[in-house]
Amino acid sequence: MLENGSYNVPPNKLAVIVTHLEMHARPDTKQIELPKGITFRQVTPTLDWYRDIFTRVGTLDWLWYGRHKLSDTALQAILDDPAIAFFTLSKNGVDEALLELDFRTAGACELAYFGLTFKLIGSGAGRYLMNQAITRAWDADINRFHVHTCTSDSPQALEFYRRSGFTAYKREVEIDDDPRTTGVIPKTASPAIPII
Repeated sequence: MLENGSYNVPPNKLAVIVTHLEMHARPDTKQIELPKGITFRQVTPTLDWYRDIFTRVGTLDWLWYGRHKLSDTALQAILDDPAIAFFTLSKNGVDEALLELDFRTAGACELAYFGLTFKLIGSGAGRYLMNQAITRAWDADINRFHVHTCTSDSPQALEFYRRSGFTAYKREVEIDDDPRTTGVIPKTASPAIPII
């Protein structure tokens, strides 16, 4: 058990606060239309497509890196798993969002990844994408829909999830190697979080 107080984080490490959220019933959603020029579709992802969208949505600004640590073989196994579904939003023919729903646990769905590039943020597309996530998760006859976010993700994420019907139930402190110092992602990623 941790004592109250501050703890030193060694150089080349990251410490983040992870908040876990869940819902146990389908929430009411206000249906909205996609903004003009944006389309929604399910994707059968290739490695190149997934690594590109994962980087553009979450790595460069928010330090998403877990999937970058995976070998091509390990990531391909996730992409090929029929219990995981992938979706995107496209603008002018370019994919600009990632929605990943993981149904590998019976009776549950994890909102594994959810995000938009800056080209879509503020357009209303995020609400549309979350409505799709909620609908598709609960249409699968689950009793739990869950997600987690952390302090190296968008500062808007936690409140967005709460407004979407998720309730926080657990908090953790996670310490890991800073992926920018190990070469997993570029040193220039997430400039708002300094490398120490």
